Amino acid sequence: MTRILLFCNAGMSTSMLVSKMRKEAVSKSIDATINAYPEAQMSKYIGEADVVLLGPQIRYVLPKAKILCEKNSVPIEMINSADYGMMNGAKVLQQALKLASK
Repeated sequence: MTRILLFCNAGMSTSMLVSKMRKEAVSKSIDATINAYPEAQMSKYIGEADVVLLGPQIRYVLPKAKILCEKNSVPIEMINSADYGMMNGAKVLQQALKLASK
C-alpha cells in the first residue's frame, strides 16, 4: 500500500483533489491511502507517509518541508499547478506513485 499525503494551507482546498485521487485509485485497483492535512501539521503526520505532495499555494514551505521529509526518508514534490487547478486526480495520483517508486 502506498500512503500519499497532501499538504496545503488549511487542508481544505485539497479535499476535492483527494476525493478524485481516491476514485482514480479504486478504478485502477491501486492500493493507496490518500489524505490531506494543513501544512502546519506536517511534522505530526510525516511518519505516516510514503510520499508527500504540496499544494502550489504553499510553495514557500518547500525548503522547510524538504528538510523534514529528508529526515524521515520521504520523497516530496510540489503538485503541478495546472493539475491542481483542474483538480486532475488521475495525474496527481500518477505523480505521487511515480515519486514513491523512485
